[in-house]
Amino acid sequence: MPAAPAEMPLLAVLGLRDPEGSDWSRLRGLQYAQLTRTQRWRIVVHAVCAILTIALFAGKAPTLLLVTFVAALLGSMVITLRSNHGVSTSERPRVTRAELDEKARAAACVAVAWCIPMLGFASFAGDAERAGLGLLIAVLLVGSSLALGAAPLATIIFGAITGSVTIGSFLWFGQFPLALAIAMLLVTVTYGVASVARLHLAACLAEAGVAEQSEVVSLLLREFEENQADWLWQIDTNRMIRGASPRLAYALGRPVEEVEGKPFLEMIAGEAWETGQFPASLHDLAERLKRRESFSNLLVKVAIGREHRWWELSGTPMLDDNGAYLGIRGVGSDVTEQRESSEKIAYLARYDTLTGLPNRLMLTEALGDALRYAEQWRTRCAFLMIDLDRFKAVNDSLGHLIGDKLLAQVSARLKALMGENELCGRLGGDEFAIVIRDASERGCVERVAKNVIARLSQPYEVDHHTLYVGASVGSAIGPRDGKTVEELMRNADLALYRAKDDGGNEHRSYEPLLHANAEERRQLEFALRQALERRELVLNYQPVVDATSESVVSFEALVRWNSTDHGPISPGKFVPIAEDTRLIVPIGTWVLEQACREATRWPEHVRIAVNVSPEQLFEPDFATTVVRALTASGLEARRLELEVTESIFLRDASVARSSLEQVMALGCTVALDDFGTGYSSLGYLRKIKFSTIKVDRSFVTGAAQDSKESLAIIRAVVAMAESLEMSTTAEGVESAEEADMIRRLGCTKIQGYYFGRPMPAEDALRLFRRRPAVPERLRA
Repeated sequence: MPAAPAEMPLLAVLGLRDPEGSDWSRLRGLQYAQLTRTQRWRIVVHAVCAILTIALFAGKAPTLLLVTFVAALLGSMVITLRSNHGVSTSERPRVTRAELDEKARAAACVAVAWCIPMLGFASFAGDAERAGLGLLIAVLLVGSSLALGAAPLATIIFGAITGSVTIGSFLWFGQFPLALAIAMLLVTVTYGVASVARLHLAACLAEAGVAEQSEVVSLLLREFEENQADWLWQIDTNRMIRGASPRLAYALGRPVEEVEGKPFLEMIAGEAWETGQFPASLHDLAERLKRRESFSNLLVKVAIGREHRWWELSGTPMLDDNGAYLGIRGVGSDVTEQRESSEKIAYLARYDTLTGLPNRLMLTEALGDALRYAEQWRTRCAFLMIDLDRFKAVNDSLGHLIGDKLLAQVSARLKALMGENELCGRLGGDEFAIVIRDASERGCVERVAKNVIARLSQPYEVDHHTLYVGASVGSAIGPRDGKTVEELMRNADLALYRAKDDGGNEHRSYEPLLHANAEERRQLEFALRQALERRELVLNYQPVVDATSESVVSFEALVRWNSTDHGPISPGKFVPIAEDTRLIVPIGTWVLEQACREATRWPEHVRIAVNVSPEQLFEPDFATTVVRALTASGLEARRLELEVTESIFLRDASVARSSLEQVMALGCTVALDDFGTGYSSLGYLRKIKFSTIKVDRSFVTGAAQDSKESLAIIRAVVAMAESLEMSTTAEGVESAEEADMIRRLGCTKIQGYYFGRPMPAEDALRLFRRRPAVPERLRA
């Protein structure tokens, strides 16, 4: 549709100029489009007037002149028809400036043809004939204003030429009243044509706008039906389908003729129409149709053949001009795929993809429901947290694929243990949980926990591997141990932490003391983060003596913490915190640097032993840290011994081996601490050249009490160390009898309170300023 001009100047309406800002070629096309609808009647009017003219002047004017008039009129009509042909054959007519000039010339030709009678015939007739001819000219003027009002330029050109000639002729023959009448008629026609043209142009614009809008709407509806998954639907007052579209018929799986006039609900109900067992959503739709109300995006479960689908329907009642109800019309779409996708997303949001068990979100929701139920009915609920023992060793040694398969088997066993009152799920990693909705029965929680531990501790067969993992369980009772989900989960976690500390494969219930311990741990963690800056950490040194000569051969550096806020803190408390928070890395670096610096003050044959945490060993720059400590202190690498435990090999044996081989290449030695208390894999001894194996104090104590097992273990360790050219150090020797026993068993070095407790650096240095040390002096 052409843009409507802001204003319509007279010269523009008449076609004498085209102002900027609008598509005037289209506007001209709208103006001249009417010519095609009236050109037949115009030809008839001109023909009648021409016949009357010939009849009026027959026998009075020369025949040649009459024939000339008829030929001129016919020729001008042909020219006019040709000029209008472009407009008549175009659906969206445009009239250019050249075409407008052509139409103006055609109108001028018609006017000139009608001037022939007035100029040529008038001299052969009297006043009556001239008056009759003037009347015919007046009829043509008025007819042109009516027929050609939409194209004012043609009317004005025709009127200007014929009117001027007629007025001139009347004036020439002295018929002044007739000349005045024609002049007045010409002015009136010109004014009327201009006004009618402006109104007609505005009407044409409005009509074209409506037509184009209707066409756009039809186009959109057609495109909507043909290219989209949606369709239009319409029912009458009896809820019968009317005006069924092909898309609707396709959605119903039937031809259009089978759909038209059928009950809408019957078409989408399937077999339920016979049984009366309708889905709730279909009941809702039926009620809305019955109440004749509007609805939008209503999700309805429909049956198309034997297949169930989901439709989304919107509808609006139709009313006639008097407000009478005619039916409902709306739009629908098949949203089955979107519905299934949303259900899948909802499933993934609440279920663990690996095990198929409810995830943390769903467990949290279930626990919230259980707490509300317990509060409403004055009952108890419970939350159990489960952590697999030794699962990390499986993951690290056999890989995550085996670990995932093991978790799947664990989840299957857990699920098989659950009753209607319990819900189990996976929190993440190797942590699971159980929500007991009603735990009012005495011993209910304990029974579930024992069943879980017993079932999960049984062997697993995974890809030809027989695996053993245990389970630790911590439980909390709601609302006794927590009135909110967060409190209950936190307290169950504290109880689980206690079960793990007690060795695992145990169940522990929450106690208020656990919260106090957790708070203490939190405060200690906060203080430990500032311990290095406040210089609260110090090193003590415990001597290691030769089993034969009892001379000091090395010291073990032991870190101690005297907190400003909490006083002296046992290493058994703060070292696990440091390892869990990875604060052990900066603390271990500081210990290494301080120990190396202090060892430079001792005799050259005395070595320093520093304990290394797995967290330190797995740092990429661990070897660089050792080099920096040796370089800064000036200590020879052969005098530094790093003590590690077997746990370093459970995480990533290749990384541990690589780090140890790098420091051994520097000249440092490596000792295996607490041997016999862990997994005691001989493969470690074969892969890494340890310098010393340290026998744990528990075996020394057992041997002192004549434990056959402890004695056998110590003898086996000593024999193995001798064959591998390693030395052995017995820890925890506290008496002369124990020292003599250790010598008899063959250990090469001894460490314990009998020869010296951990002491400050100055006390350790003082040992070398005296005469050769004896046990009594070392104990001082």
